Amino acid sequence: MFDILMYLFENYVHSEVELLVDEDELTKELTRAGFHQSEIIKALAWLEHLADLQEAGTPYLCNHDQHSFRIYTDAEMEKIDVESRGFLLFLEQIKVLSVETREMVIDRVMEIDEPTLTLDDLKWVILMVLFNAPGHESAYEQMEDLIFEQPDGRLHS
Repeated sequence: MFDILMYLFENYVHSEVELLVDEDELTKELTRAGFHQSEIIKALAWLEHLADLQEAGTPYLCNHDQHSFRIYTDAEMEKIDVESRGFLLFLEQIKVLSVETREMVIDRVMEIDEPTLTLDDLKWVILMVLFNAPGHESAYEQMEDLIFEQPDGRLHS
């Protein structure tokens, strides 16, 4: 399923090509690309849930104390390793993620049918969430810079 999400993000969203609105056409395209029907259904449901998180009244978008501290459940700690949890905290500290977008990221990570995710996988989920969160365009651009910026190898100028 994660491969399909990556495929869609890289081929439609990230490349700024308009995403096909017709779900049947999209399913046919993904099938032609070699993906299995059951995985396509899971990926499209995952994206639909991501869109649902933007709806008014969703608990993730309610007012939270911006100084709260996140305690992870056992299941979350099993799926999201220490390095990834540290990265989420770092992104909050530099204001790329808000409390709400962090919770959306964790929600979407927990719905991916992989037992664990790598830090690189987490970064892509963060990009997908920020891309779909209205008003977070600047955070999306910052996240893109963090992911795609290639260090030149120099420590000092």
